Order: sequence, then C-alpha cells, then structure tokens
Amino acid sequence: MLYKISKVICLVFLKLARRLKVFGDSRLPPGRGIIVVANHISYWDPLVIGCSLSRKIFFMAKAELFNIAILGSFINNLGAFPVQREGTDRSSIRRALELLGAGKVVGIFPEGTRSKTGETLNPHLGAAMLALKGGVPLLPVAVSGTKGYWGRVKVNIGKPMYFNTQNQRKVSRTEMEHVSRELMAEINRLLTVIDR
Repeated sequence: MLYKISKVICLVFLKLARRLKVFGDSRLPPGRGIIVVANHISYWDPLVIGCSLSRKIFFMAKAELFNIAILGSFINNLGAFPVQREGTDRSSIRRALELLGAGKVVGIFPEGTRSKTGETLNPHLGAAMLALKGGVPLLPVAVSGTKGYWGRVKVNIGKPMYFNTQNQRKVSRTEMEHVSRELMAEINRLLTVIDR
C-alpha cells in the first residue's frame, strides 16, 4: 500500500515539476522474475524508474542508506534491500535470487555508484551474475535529466535481454563480463536515442 501511494504522489510530482517523458514499453510481463538495470546519475533515479514501470521494483541499495534512521526505514518499507558494495555480499545475492524466483522485479545500478560526468561507468558483474544464475532476463533502462531539481526527465525503456541460462548453475567470469558488456552497450544506445 505504501509503495502504491508513494508512486502516485511521486508520479504526479514528476509529471508536473519535471515533465517526465517515458519512451518504450513500461508494461512488464506479470509474474515473471526480471532484473531492471539502469545507468545511475542521481539520487532521483530509483524514484524515476519506479514511477516509469508498471510493476513494483525491489531495488538493491547501498547499505549505508539503511543506517539513516527515517530514510532507511522508508526505503525498507518500499521493498529496497541493502547491498555491501565492497566484496561479495552473499546475503543480498540470496535475497535477489529469492525475489526473482518468486517472480518479482529486482532493480540494480550496475555501475555501483552515481556517475559524476553523466557518462556510464564500468559495470560491476552482479546484475549479469544474477541473470545467469536466476535464469531471468535483464531489462535495460536509460535515464536522462535527473541531476538537480529542475529540467525535463526522460526514461528510455529497452527490450528484455535474454541469455542462455540454466538456473543455479556455476557461472564463469567470462560469461558475466560478456553479458555486462552487452548490457552497458544497450544502455548507452538507449541514452544516445533519448538525448537526441
């Protein structure tokens, strides 16, 4: 209930104050696990993406945010879950795979941090690993204009990317790097289109 109410309020604000424009198909197939993967330039990004897609997104968020009393409690109630950005966080991996196995939508920013220049950064391999291990598609999303408090915000939603996967199998680093390169190339392509 909190998610739906928050989404309506944020959507009204984004439409009126930031002139939100969404390109692509915002309807996600129901009941199927999928990973939403986007570039990251601002704290606004999760909110904008959550308002641009039809289903509830369970975002991986840096663990430090959950230590901020009111914010941590709020984003936890919205479905976000913490991830330690250094090393391998097995508990967040387990949580993401559980959600995907239950047919939920998990949101990840593969760059791991916000880009200060607006250009995409080299991705971490977590999103690719989860897609390959969970046997679920990746949905590339490009976000533009979210820096600051004014100006038009644009979201370009790509098509789901499917890879040859088998649930719970061991995944090689080479496979994860290949998937990550393809994913970031598609996000960059979507950014190029959105910024014309």
